[in-house]
Amino acid sequence: MTELEYYIKSYFGIVDEKSLNTIASLFKISTCKKGDFFLKAWSYCNMLGFVEEGLFRIFATNTDKEITQWISTKGYFITDLSSFVCQNAARWNIQALIDCEVFVIKKKDYDNIKNVVPKWLALEKLFITKCFTSMEDRIFSLLSLSTEERYNLLFSQNPELFNQVPLHYLASMLGMTAETFSRIRNNKTK
Repeated sequence: MTELEYYIKSYFGIVDEKSLNTIASLFKISTCKKGDFFLKAWSYCNMLGFVEEGLFRIFATNTDKEITQWISTKGYFITDLSSFVCQNAARWNIQALIDCEVFVIKKKDYDNIKNVVPKWLALEKLFITKCFTSMEDRIFSLLSLSTEERYNLLFSQNPELFNQVPLHYLASMLGMTAETFSRIRNNKTK
């Protein structure tokens, strides 16, 4: 079983071997060089990616700053879900922070899965439910945890990010200033 197939199973639930092979065959490997955009805000997202190697930053720009929504690592899907599913203009930029390999499925192929995989609608519902649950968890932590608790949670879940990603991106993702992030980090190293 390839890593992509393993993650399809973990995201989409129980998938029989034939369906799994069909879904995986629709993804094509692609490379993104450091600085390349997988998606630019205000365009329409016509693909869903699965990060095989590398780091992607998902962010938005307003008049005076950039807001990092997420740093996507190996084993995560990337897309602007609202744009991909509802065909709204994308709100998020998705940019490679380092050279990346990503499995990509085009929207038309994704939409066609329901015609070749009988259980697809139930599997897709599970996938979107997991996406929303993850988003709710992030919102809950932003609203209920202190800045130090959010820092500790991210560090416990993804310690490698602290050496690979500019710290102001992590601060933004955690809903704090770069100064607060640095203060917490300095207190941890004492």
